[in-house]
Amino acid sequence: MKSEENKTGAKSLNHTTGLNRRKFIFKSARMAAFTWGWGLFANRTVRAAQKLASPATLPDKSPLPAGKHPDLILLSDKPLNAETPPHLLDDAVTPADKLFIRNNGLEPTTIDVKTWTLTIDGESVKKNTVFTLEDLKKKFKHYTYQLVHECAGNGRSEFSPAGRGNQWTTGGVGCCEWTGVRLRDVLEAAGIKDDAVYIGYYGKDTHLSGKPGEVPISRGVPMRKALEDEALIAWAMNGKDIPLVHGYPLRVLFGGWPASTSGKWLTRISIRNKVHDGAKMNGHDYRLPIHPIAPGARIPEDNEHFRIIEAMPVKSLITYPKTGAQVATGKPLEVRGHAWVGDLQVKEMHTSIDFGATWQKCTLKEPRNRNCWQHWTTQINFPDKGYYEVWARATDSNNKMQPMLVPAWNPGGYLNNACHRIAVEII
Repeated sequence: MKSEENKTGAKSLNHTTGLNRRKFIFKSARMAAFTWGWGLFANRTVRAAQKLASPATLPDKSPLPAGKHPDLILLSDKPLNAETPPHLLDDAVTPADKLFIRNNGLEPTTIDVKTWTLTIDGESVKKNTVFTLEDLKKKFKHYTYQLVHECAGNGRSEFSPAGRGNQWTTGGVGCCEWTGVRLRDVLEAAGIKDDAVYIGYYGKDTHLSGKPGEVPISRGVPMRKALEDEALIAWAMNGKDIPLVHGYPLRVLFGGWPASTSGKWLTRISIRNKVHDGAKMNGHDYRLPIHPIAPGARIPEDNEHFRIIEAMPVKSLITYPKTGAQVATGKPLEVRGHAWVGDLQVKEMHTSIDFGATWQKCTLKEPRNRNCWQHWTTQINFPDKGYYEVWARATDSNNKMQPMLVPAWNPGGYLNNACHRIAVEII
């Protein structure tokens, strides 16, 4: 059996050992399901194991853009959506090739940066203003921030009944370094009326129907978020032009809020005197029931029953080792990952190897800047050989912890921040 051994003694089974890994994962999943006897958890474990037992495969002619990592998991090709396996998110700053893809429409087919403009308009702008890319780069101070953006439906696959949309598991998240100008400076240059309450963005992507005038997505944020220091209009990602699939040549970024607010191929921002009413701002799109409802319940999709999702909940991810690792008895295992939370900061990070009965505190780093994820590490000693799960749980600065179970059901399958877990075998 071929394997890759590292300094901690962990062996990660590679694709050439797929049968062995599959045997281990399925055996482990059955053991967990039998031992646990708790349907929801067991189903979750088996589903995760099934995904892991089937190596991510793409059609011979991959629809992923050139330069993307071949192990990204394709969720749909029209619109293009793909997520990142957790072990590929081990970098402190997410490289461009490993960043998940979330599109609602089709990418622009023609882009001329020399004529590209950003228009600021709306009921609450003092003067409609048009900026070229050169205007933005020359007239305003530049800022660089590392910002988490995460699909609000990340983890949707674990809800039952399933929410409508792509069945994301854990990889609809990333933290890249973005460079641009503050949205606040640009809005203030155009002038903001006192009655402004919201902004809404528009991009150059095309609706799947191909109909002119149909907008695939146009979302926004309240003025309090739009005017924060970290709200950017960005033209660079990780020090280079933003890749086309991620919004070249211009996009808006709101770290810590649903990634759907961070519009790609940005051409226009409207300052609104009301809550923005663009595409994907109504129904249950990116909205939650105001009051808890039973799984599968149907309620009217109006403002009386639904609220817009704003800051994302506390969450964490194990990025090393890859699930299915084998560790020699008596050797400590280094475990590491990231933790993040909307507009707050992660205060503590813990892991458990006994299904949440006891928890071990991890070393947690400070964030590089606000709305950036935080890196954590720990060394785990296992008491005996056999099958284990490593669970990760973050606690935010308001003392809210990740739940061990999938949280409250909602029709869109949003905001699943249940503990991430990986399988480990001590041999």
